Amino acid sequence: MTTWQGWHHFATTAPPAPPQPGEAPRSPEERLAYHSAFVTVRTPAIDTLATSVRTLMILGRHQTTTARPSLIVTGPAAAGKTTALLHVGRTCHLAHTHRTPSPPGHHPQVPVAYVLVPPGATAKTLTAEFARYLGIPTTTRMTQAQITEAVCHTYNTAGVRLVLIDEIHRLNPRTTTGAQAADLLKDLTERISATFVYAGLDVTATPLFSGVRGAQLAGRATLITCGALPARHGNRHPFTDVITDLENALDLHHHRRGTLPRHATYLHQRTAGRIGSLTRLIRQAAITAISDGTERITKKTLEAIQLDHLAEQHKRPHTRRPSAPA
Repeated sequence: MTTWQGWHHFATTAPPAPPQPGEAPRSPEERLAYHSAFVTVRTPAIDTLATSVRTLMILGRHQTTTARPSLIVTGPAAAGKTTALLHVGRTCHLAHTHRTPSPPGHHPQVPVAYVLVPPGATAKTLTAEFARYLGIPTTTRMTQAQITEAVCHTYNTAGVRLVLIDEIHRLNPRTTTGAQAADLLKDLTERISATFVYAGLDVTATPLFSGVRGAQLAGRATLITCGALPARHGNRHPFTDVITDLENALDLHHHRRGTLPRHATYLHQRTAGRIGSLTRLIRQAAITAISDGTERITKKTLEAIQLDHLAEQHKRPHTRRPSAPA
């Protein structure tokens, strides 16, 4: 998705949809593929991000003299940051192209750009990623300033309105190359007529917000925390609500509705409330149920699945080491 062709395919391809009443039964192969991709359920973080992006895009629409306000999505691993980023990007892409379709014979519009910060990013390699997204030709002889000029001109000409930058925690402004890359981003936010949204792992605990450059970023960016879902929030049960949505999307012949919400306490303890770990657990359980012919998910099915190391570490009870004999 880090090229326009890849992003366009992602944004315009209909996401997986749960079975509908009256629809012909899917084959086991189709159902395995469906649970492999699976649906994206709306979470509080997605709703917050979507609302904030819409507001900031309007706020910065006519701001031309300084950098537009931006957003940073942060949180621990497996908390759904990239999922939220991509969901909001797809929604923006579809809304824009529906509202202002390209005339016949013209190139499709490019309302959204998606860029990954490369490991050990320098200003030049980061600029090259922006160029690669739109297929802007570059040569080894081109200076960073020349590539940056080409990127800004092409992005504005193409009508990019939303720039999504993932893995922002890879930037380290405390190093010389990292500081230059951070300066480049500030330059791009001032020269490209778009709203910038970043996503990264626990960015407040990284050097990203440190020093003068970090203070500039912190002063322009709104922080949205994409953390673990609480088991209870006031009178609501956000984690159980997500479990219910995921269960309703299953395509299993003999699964009993209500089974997974009844195990909400166990699932919360098993996944630490992380949406990424929860979704993976349920997808794997569904694939197992199809493969072994049981066509249902039980607690026994869930117990047999080994999750990511982070979730497994959380699940494992802490035991005290025996004290050394005196």
